[in-house]
Amino acid sequence: MELGLHAQLEQKQQLRMTPQLQQAIKLLQLSRMELQSLLRQEMAENPCLEEVQDPYEAESLYVKEHGIEQDTGADEVEEVQADERDMDNIDWEEYLDKYSSQPMPTNSYQGYSTQDLPGHEETLSTTETLTEHLLSQLRLSALEERQQRIGALIIGNLDDGGWLTGATPEEIAEDVDVETDSDEVEEVLTIIQEFDPVGVGARDLQECLKVQANVHYPDDETVHEIIEKHISDLERKSFSKMSRVLNKDKDEIIRAAEVISEMEPKPGGLYDEGDSEAQYITPDIYIHKDGQEYVATLNRDGLPKLKVSNYYKKQLAKKQEQEGEEDEEAQEYIKDKLQGAMWLIRSIHQRQSTIMKVTESIIDHQREFFEEGIESLKPMVLKDVADDIDMHESTVSRVTTNKYVHTPRGVFELKFFFNSSITRRDGEDLASAAVKAKIREIIASEDPDDPLSDSRIADKLEDQDNIDIARRTVAKYREKMGILSSTKRKQVF
Repeated sequence: MELGLHAQLEQKQQLRMTPQLQQAIKLLQLSRMELQSLLRQEMAENPCLEEVQDPYEAESLYVKEHGIEQDTGADEVEEVQADERDMDNIDWEEYLDKYSSQPMPTNSYQGYSTQDLPGHEETLSTTETLTEHLLSQLRLSALEERQQRIGALIIGNLDDGGWLTGATPEEIAEDVDVETDSDEVEEVLTIIQEFDPVGVGARDLQECLKVQANVHYPDDETVHEIIEKHISDLERKSFSKMSRVLNKDKDEIIRAAEVISEMEPKPGGLYDEGDSEAQYITPDIYIHKDGQEYVATLNRDGLPKLKVSNYYKKQLAKKQEQEGEEDEEAQEYIKDKLQGAMWLIRSIHQRQSTIMKVTESIIDHQREFFEEGIESLKPMVLKDVADDIDMHESTVSRVTTNKYVHTPRGVFELKFFFNSSITRRDGEDLASAAVKAKIREIIASEDPDDPLSDSRIADKLEDQDNIDIARRTVAKYREKMGILSSTKRKQVF
């Protein structure tokens, strides 16, 4: 056997992801807030990127400030800038009409000058978070220093609902020191559970309710017995069974159940944590009706308008005329940053263009939805739009994720318009979202004293709308919408 090295030619196809293509794909799948953050970061890191404050005059003002001639070449960068100018026409007449009717601000308020008014910092208000509220009580408690440390760790491991889910007592004991054991952590936890709001630090629903019962209803025997032994029966509202097992009158069981229903299962939910505040959606695109047609318009508010710096383009030209190692390094640096700026602007335009194409295709496919509402939503999959705009399904998937559209019917994520199909008995297809809406409508109109079971809902769908679906499908859709079962929806008191 002979060993040796041999040269061999092989031809094959391979997809190589260039940095520019990776950047374009990354921009495509970012949400609006993530895109804003990325653009600000790019502007801070790339000196060749500038924000256009006035799309008509910013470039000429920049030229005058730096005493350089304006580049009138029709290169690709200038085309990008021209596109930016074309896309940002401002309706000044509407602007003036809107604000001219408002009274002009004055320098006085109820007889006081602005100098007499409190400063901006003094007028700000903040909402106390659950963590801050509990730590303030911990500092005022009579606990020793090590117990204070244990308490701080317990509070730091509470979830938004106030339950202790971030760590076990054993793990907290290890974080304090080698001398601390889980029993000492349990002692401190018992004290914290009686802080305001009562029940924080519980590890499950039963413990949370038990703590509240001990504090607020220490002598209510029925309440304690139900929490200790019949939580599952309480969820099912099996009052007759609890009455029989506990040997108590049914009215007494219902009274105790009503007391428990007034307790707070998630005491921490009464406080807003800093990262759990409501997030308001800013749509990426608007759809409005113009005559008989629906028109899509991109939302550019809040997104910086970028251009490539003419100053650095001129500097690059100067460096190319000079010689020397330092000039070559500076030339390479500027060239790299200019290319990066150009690719970023192109990628942004590609992203916006793709969102526009997908939205226009959705309008074509779902016109009945915009006219009549969710009950007329058609079944549609990614392939339908991908074939329509001649793009890959993965591209459509990226575009429709975390992108929102404002329509005459409300604000929706673009993915909302893609639904599986349910076939009616007459052969017509209906979107699953439309079926969910019908289920929600049926439940909303039911008798609260006699809620409809999943089987009865399925029968109503068949009788009223010719929709033939199984009981388990109704249950699946109901659970996805966060609607309780009929036994848990039943109104008792």
